[in-house]
Amino acid sequence: MEKSLKQKESTCIKIVLFGPESTGKTTLSRQLARYYNSVWVPEYAREYLQNKWNNEKKTCEPHDLLPIAYGQMNLENELAKKANKILICDTDLLETKVYSEVYYTGSCDPLLEEYALKNKYNLYFLTYIDIPWEADDLRDKPNEREKMFNAFKNTLEKYNKQYVLLKGNKQERLNTAVKHINKLLNNKH
Repeated sequence: MEKSLKQKESTCIKIVLFGPESTGKTTLSRQLARYYNSVWVPEYAREYLQNKWNNEKKTCEPHDLLPIAYGQMNLENELAKKANKILICDTDLLETKVYSEVYYTGSCDPLLEEYALKNKYNLYFLTYIDIPWEADDLRDKPNEREKMFNAFKNTLEKYNKQYVLLKGNKQERLNTAVKHINKLLNNKH
């Protein structure tokens, strides 16, 4: 695996699903990839942390964040080569930065922060907390959904990232996302 946090050049439109745990990001990523007959970039942290949990019964620790970031960018860079005109990202380094700051010491590794801010995406979809929280081995903040949502929203606004808030059921979220992606596709031509 290449160890770089740098985003490789790509001509496709890059969309990020962004927000707290259990807000439908993965479901919508799959739906959008199917809709646009393209690929989606899974959240590398899920695989990495599930393996850690299965092998050590431990959850994420600060020293896991850089390996997660490297894995995420490797996945994104590889899958961008396979994307047609659009790449759907279930997460990005900016999301990892938010988790680093909120879950740990209030800070972020300088290298992770540099690339979280340097890598470019065309649009973020901020997923709202209006769908039920679902437990799994890795999710651990069912009572802090509003706090986490606000941390994600504030980060997008602080760094002036273009975003659309997604609310409602799966179909409503898909319809809203498609409408905004189609605008980007039409403006690209």
